[in-house]
Amino acid sequence: MKTDKIIELESQYILQTYGRPEFVLERGNGVYLFDLEGNRYLDFVSGLAVNAFGYGDYDVLKAIEEQAGQLMHVSNLYHTLPSTRLARTLVESCFADRVFFCNSGTESWEAALKFARKWGNTIGGGKYRFISMENSFHGRTLGSISTTGQPKYHQGFEPLLPGVDFAKFNDLASVEALVTDETCAILVEPIQAEGGIHVATDEFLKGLRKLCDDKGMLLVFDEIQVGMGRTGSLWSYQQFGVEPDIMTLAKALGGGLPIGATLMRQHVADAIQPGDHAATFGANPVVANVALTVMAKLQADGFLEGLQAKGDHLRARLDKLQQRWPEQISEIRGRGLIQGAVVTDRPPAEYLAAFRERDILVAPCGTDVVRFLPPLVIEKDQIDEVVDVFDEILRQS
Repeated sequence: MKTDKIIELESQYILQTYGRPEFVLERGNGVYLFDLEGNRYLDFVSGLAVNAFGYGDYDVLKAIEEQAGQLMHVSNLYHTLPSTRLARTLVESCFADRVFFCNSGTESWEAALKFARKWGNTIGGGKYRFISMENSFHGRTLGSISTTGQPKYHQGFEPLLPGVDFAKFNDLASVEALVTDETCAILVEPIQAEGGIHVATDEFLKGLRKLCDDKGMLLVFDEIQVGMGRTGSLWSYQQFGVEPDIMTLAKALGGGLPIGATLMRQHVADAIQPGDHAATFGANPVVANVALTVMAKLQADGFLEGLQAKGDHLRARLDKLQQRWPEQISEIRGRGLIQGAVVTDRPPAEYLAAFRERDILVAPCGTDVVRFLPPLVIEKDQIDEVVDVFDEILRQS
């Protein structure tokens, strides 16, 4: 079927919630995607931070094949080995004592909200309010948009979840002013990804941790986009020297298959009883086996160190570009392999189109940011290629 026919059928049958470019992707290999016309694109989107190991990774495919031929799904009414092994692997890799599995980032966030509320209404002595951050993004379901600090996602879906206050990101005094005896949790992304790649300061996150400890509140981190090696460490919180009480994961964990995870300390888990929450498909044996493979690859000797070097290289190249073109790029923001260029001369969409004309895929975020989010297996020469193309686009603008 030809490209124009597929796009016509898509517009006829699929609910139009996305604005897509006029091409149809057919396959991928390594860090490249190919469309129906045979064009090859260097991918700096990674399926929005999902395809950490690119496309057609041998180990991921092997994990799918091995488990799919043995047992694909039985629901969480029964014990299975892959999900149990994955739970142990995740818990032993971070601050947490327990994990809940689901299918996506927004589901893992909804679970975090429920668990925090349940903790607040039992162990916490009746606390129920949340403090989230302006400019944050936590997903598209109702609880997630209710705690997302961007009004554009609220419009038309009111009334939202009650009991949510919004503070200024990286402004501890703004958070402190909102704390009451009814506040059960502070919700924050260590790096605001969809909001424009704003990085928290060490002082802000450490201040939130102390505030939660002093006032008897939970600290909840959203690492859905920035966890799993994206910033150069396994979990982004490790770079700030601050541990949360709850952390949400998804995206890269499933290697391209859907999975979400909500990790928590034991004092949160103590508030949760059988029947309080569930997910029919959460960590089914196939995706759990893939996630185990993803974790093993991330934790292989030297891999994270290599990510740090790649991230440093990408940042250094982008910083030099900003210095060369300060009238078009006002700032570079990010950590590791999630970086953003704040563009001031035209909308990010025009830059995306210019990259696409040169067979490179990048994504926007916030209102004025071109986002660079390559697979973790990207090579330095491919980073150089993308930055060189960016330089060419800026020169011709």
